[in-house]
Amino acid sequence: MAFVYILRCADGTLYTGGALDLDSRLRLHQAGKASKYTRSRLPVRLVYWERCRDLPAAYRREYRIKRLTRREKLALIGNFRKRGERKRKRSVARKERRPRAEQ
Repeated sequence: MAFVYILRCADGTLYTGGALDLDSRLRLHQAGKASKYTRSRLPVRLVYWERCRDLPAAYRREYRIKRLTRREKLALIGNFRKRGERKRKRSVARKERRPRAEQ
């Protein structure tokens, strides 16, 4: 499982990326080690994320999101917040890391 995400930087700009482990990637962004772009715009805040079946699919979605206008990205973020998915992010990411019991 992979993720595509949008961060809001301290200067108000938006950064879009993709990752296999979203929590780890966010920690790297906050530490200034994930991207040159966000390094100079700390702190960053996760404002949007979605799951993708694999990393290539996440990168394709990232490319499509990057082609959106700022207004369209803000609408995407607004719809995401209305659905309440942002609050469920941590529980989803944690559930996916648990190994399944063999049957």
